[in-house]
Parts: sequence; C-alpha cells; structure tokens
Amino acid sequence: MAKWAMVTGPTAGIGAAYAKLLAAKGYNLVLVSRDLKRLKQSAADLTAKHGVETQVLSADLTTEKGIAALEKFITENQIEVLINNAGFGLNSSFVKSEAADEQSVVNILVSAPMRLAHAVLPQMVARKSGTVVNVSSVAGYFAAGHYSAAKAYVTVLSESLHAEVSKHGVNVSALCPGFTKTEFHQRAKMKMDALPNFMWLDADFLVAKSWTDAQAGKAISIPGWQYRVMVGLLRMLRVLGCDEPASLYVASSARKLFRALGASQMSGLRRWPRARRSRQSGLRSNRESRRESGEPRQYPDRLGHRVPSRGISFQERSGRHRHNPW
Repeated sequence: MAKWAMVTGPTAGIGAAYAKLLAAKGYNLVLVSRDLKRLKQSAADLTAKHGVETQVLSADLTTEKGIAALEKFITENQIEVLINNAGFGLNSSFVKSEAADEQSVVNILVSAPMRLAHAVLPQMVARKSGTVVNVSSVAGYFAAGHYSAAKAYVTVLSESLHAEVSKHGVNVSALCPGFTKTEFHQRAKMKMDALPNFMWLDADFLVAKSWTDAQAGKAISIPGWQYRVMVGLLRMLRVLGCDEPASLYVASSARKLFRALGASQMSGLRRWPRARRSRQSGLRSNRESRRESGEPRQYPDRLGHRVPSRGISFQERSGRHRHNPW
C-alpha cells in the first residue's frame, strides 16, 4: 500500500520539484495551494506521468482558517512525508510595509510550518517512521529583514525537532537553499538581473540533495558549495566576535568574492588553451635547438644535479640497464 506525502506550495519551484521527486518514488500526494486551477493541473500531470493517487486541498496558509483546515486533515489521515514549502516574501522594508502583510508572512513562514509539524509528528513518532522537510533559506543566517528572521526560526525549529524525534526513527530536516530558479522573485517583483549566473541553483538539484540529506539524518541541508562557503564564513566571523554585524560584512564581502572568483575562473578558462599552446611550442623549440647544436639531453642524478645523458637510450635509462652517473 502506497504511503501519502503532503506538499504545500507544489505548483511551482521547489514545491513542484519535491512533488515530482516523491511521485517518482511512489508516494501518493496531498497537494496544498491557494490556486485551485493550477493545483488540479499539477495533480493531473503527476498522476498521468507516475500513476500515483493525488488529492488536492485549496487552503490559504496566510490565514488561521487555512492552517486549521490542514491541521484537521493531518490528524484524520496518515501522512508519511510532510514538505512545508509554501511561502512568499515582501519587496519592501519592515518600516514601510503594512502590518497586515507582515502578519501574513509570519503566518505562512512561521505559524504554518510549526503547527503542521506539531500535528503530524505525534503519528510519525507513534509508528516510528516519517520525514518532515521544512523549506528554510540561507537568508536565515543573515540579518536581512523580516523574511530572514522567519527563516531563522524555521531552521532552528527544525534542528530542535530533529534532536527530539530522531531517536524515534523520524527525520526532520531544514532545506536552506540560496537563490533558486523559481517564480518566487517574480511574484515578489524583485529585480535579480545583477546576480551572477553561478549563484543560481536548480530546483531539481537542491530537492534531490535535500531528500538525500534528510534520509541520512541530517538536520540541515545547504545545497551548493557557494552557499556553504558563505554560511561557513558567517559562522567563523561570529565565533571571532566581529564588532560590526557579521552578516552584513559577509553579505557584501561574499558578493565581491564570488564575482571576482567567477571572473577569474572564466578568464582562466579563456587563457588555458592559449597558455597550453605556448608551452607546447616552447618545448618544441627547445628540443629543436638541442638537436641543431648537438647538445645531449640532461637528466637529474640521485642528488638532483643535471648530468648529460651520454647518448644512453631511453630504454637503458628506464629499464634494466639504469644509468649510474657515478
């Protein structure tokens, strides 16, 4: 009998990638979103491609009513996997934004993951199996507004729950992606044209890494070397006790570092064929000049001194009749 997985925000981006991954692994799916039309289309596509059962639930997780409806559904059904992915960001500073909008962010990014995890974990602990993946962000490691604060909560909550329930055979993990090719930034009307290409992650890649890490019992998954470096730098600066906010320092420094690194790598790749050709031509010219002058080739002896070959063949130097310069 196939097990059921619930994915919030499954119509695009990371949520859609997770729905595809779980369907490919044979899980039946409960798909949750506000957009019922897209939800039904996603469900039909997954059923047609993978032959799994799907159930769609239209719920607005920015509201108390929407969160409560999902809590009730979870307590009445057996859910083996919960992917808390739904969310959005505001393209405005905290001071200039509306309080109602900020509350909506808290509801969907903080209250919903906490309450859905609280609803599903008792049944997972009771049967000693289950996985909860909370989609957080590397933004949670930086002081960069309300969104970062909410994601910091999700990451720490996931670590705490992992420590509490892992001994019962239940996996709780926080996926902390960096910039990912999804609809997130377009919906928030954020201009991302200046971001270097190598800073973008593919949703399928990071979801596969997240699932592997969760099943391996890792509390936090940070796909992409560039973001692991950024988080490592930030943690190091905090340990060293930087006077200024370490997150702001790392954010600006890492941006310059990665831009320079990307430029140097590309320029190095451009120069490599030319450098290789020049080196090869230099070696050829040296060999030709030695032939014309009749100068014998030299080889290092046991002390590292270069001595003439004295006309000894390569086979004698490298085979049974090894040349002894003494």
